[in-house]
Amino acid sequence: MTQAANAILEALLQLPRADRGELAARLLDSLESEADTGAESEWAEEIRTRIEDTQTGKVKAVPWAAAREQILDDADGGS
Repeated sequence: MTQAANAILEALLQLPRADRGELAARLLDSLESEADTGAESEWAEEIRTRIEDTQTGKVKAVPWAAAREQILDDADGGS
């Protein structure tokens, strides 16, 4: 980051949490113009499919603790 950006960041970090959150959201929104234009509708379809699969029993949800254990095990190479 440039010195100017670092100075702005330091000043912004002094703001209340709610203000920082709003600024972060607006900054992210400003980057959206560069995002994939079809991504939002594709994610919406993916979410609909996953909900349907869960509701119909096609897939079974697992507790977070079990999923986390499997993820960590896989990350460690299955050891």
